[in-house]
Amino acid sequence: MSDAKRPPVAVFDLDNTLADTAHRQRFLERRPRDWDAFFAAAPHDRPLAEGIALVREHAEDCGIVYLTGRPERCRRDTLDWLAAHGLPAGPVHMRGNADRRPARRTKLEILRRLARTHEVRVLVDDDELVCDDAERAGFTVVRARWAARSAQLRIAQEREGRT
Repeated sequence: MSDAKRPPVAVFDLDNTLADTAHRQRFLERRPRDWDAFFAAAPHDRPLAEGIALVREHAEDCGIVYLTGRPERCRRDTLDWLAAHGLPAGPVHMRGNADRRPARRTKLEILRRLARTHEVRVLVDDDELVCDDAERAGFTVVRARWAARSAQLRIAQEREGRT
């Protein structure tokens, strides 16, 4: 790592790390899954106090980067949600609208890209597979275990590449 790098960054997932998705899980329980409704309901997510506190704590000495599996078409709602909850400004990395790769692959790719120009101080994420792969790649991880677990969301993250 070069000394000429920018200040360190702390990287935060959104769904079930900063934003409580419990109210929209019902859209994933039907067949077929209603992805449009699932993402359309995201602006109504309640903030998760534990995650919000960690963002604010890390913002004292790190740049904040948001890394989500949400598709790019959700960018405006996502930026509005972050601002409405007074979260620190920072780049938001989102999945391409047609990208269906598992979250652990897309997120690790972005983490490695960030690490080329920044010290990645920590990744905070609720997806155990993302966390496992990030740790194996040498990143420091905080596992966000403060939201209710959802089997449907886990399947969506890994098998369907949707969030």
